[in-house]
Amino acid sequence: MSLRIANILFPTDFSDLAQGALPFAREMAGSFQAQLHCLHVVDEAYQYWSAMGPESIPVSPPIDDMIDLATSRMAKFREEHLDGLDRPPTTHVASGRPFSEIIAYVRAQEMDLIVMATHGRGAFASMLLGSTTEKVVRKAPCAVLTIRPEEHKFVMP
Repeated sequence: MSLRIANILFPTDFSDLAQGALPFAREMAGSFQAQLHCLHVVDEAYQYWSAMGPESIPVSPPIDDMIDLATSRMAKFREEHLDGLDRPPTTHVASGRPFSEIIAYVRAQEMDLIVMATHGRGAFASMLLGSTTEKVVRKAPCAVLTIRPEEHKFVMP
């Protein structure tokens, strides 16, 4: 059996936590001579409304403004962190529910591997708070490599 990884997805929210998984994604892309894809999803759930009814107005910026900001951040991210790869990376910004958009991108672009960070929370905290990474692991049609933060300490249950 030959392991072929041609496309790797690195989903990012631009946080320090996500940054911790980037070296793994870059290294895997180099080792497999794979195309690295970076995806940021603007979570539409953050579009809060100040009132109900026809006079309601969004409290956060309009989604188009948030997408424009994310696109600009992705360009800066690409310039600062994706230089020097064997193949030019692909970057994309989407809007929607993060786990859902990640899975949609994986299917549409035929990803072979997802490399993403995880908070390293326990099962109870994940159940209460939800976890994009956990949902991606459960729903992804490809392999998922999850990277815990450096400061995470393993404690035997």
